[in-house]
Amino acid sequence: MKMKSSSDDEHDEEKGKLLEKSKERGSRNGRVVVKVHNQALLSGLAYCLSSCGMILVNKFVLSSYDFNAGISLMVYQNFISVIIVSVLSLLGLVSTEPLTWRLIKVWFPVNVIFVGMLITSMFSLKYINVAMVTVLKNVTNVITAVGEMYLFSKHHEGRVWAALFLMIISAITGGITDLSFNATGYVWQTLNCFLTASYSLTLRRVMDTAKQYTKSGNLNEFTMVLLNNTLSLPLGIFLMLVFNEVDYLLRT
Repeated sequence: MKMKSSSDDEHDEEKGKLLEKSKERGSRNGRVVVKVHNQALLSGLAYCLSSCGMILVNKFVLSSYDFNAGISLMVYQNFISVIIVSVLSLLGLVSTEPLTWRLIKVWFPVNVIFVGMLITSMFSLKYINVAMVTVLKNVTNVITAVGEMYLFSKHHEGRVWAALFLMIISAITGGITDLSFNATGYVWQTLNCFLTASYSLTLRRVMDTAKQYTKSGNLNEFTMVLLNNTLSLPLGIFLMLVFNEVDYLLRT
């Protein structure tokens, strides 16, 4: 029986160490890739759940309880958002930029559209079922694509226009077959589509200017959430007074 020499043992030991290191690197790299994919998946799921949950809750409150103060509901939700982001910022879990007067002045037109977008969404949900709201929101993509073409000279491929055309067909078909058709709700939803597209296009134009008035030169998502929701509060309260929602809340 052939015996291994000491040099063979050392060679096998070194080879084993190299294999272990390569496996460790592979598993480590594998964990990183899985982690990134999991983060993307979790972010997508969280967005879907929060978006669907918000729509369903708003629909339930506005329709089931016959709640006629959609602006007040918006103000309440935005106030909660401000508190959450502010607490996370104080704890150091997220970073936000200071809200200076120059930044507020630049951002104000965006915020006006933002408030209009939320209010029209509330009003349309009161009269239209959730399924139709979801279908009609696809029209926003068409308006945004046309706006990008004229405002930013962005050209879309034929496949994009084909997909947008199918979205229009689905919206028209859904409207024709909607047994609970409500003209008021469709008017509000149409306004919401235009305001949502306007918000997206205006945001793209204003962001570069707004970054010049931030401390870090950047404008992250948490700062935009804080900025939009904070500025929406005084405007929302003003609209509550205009539409007599304060009296309605006091009576009910």
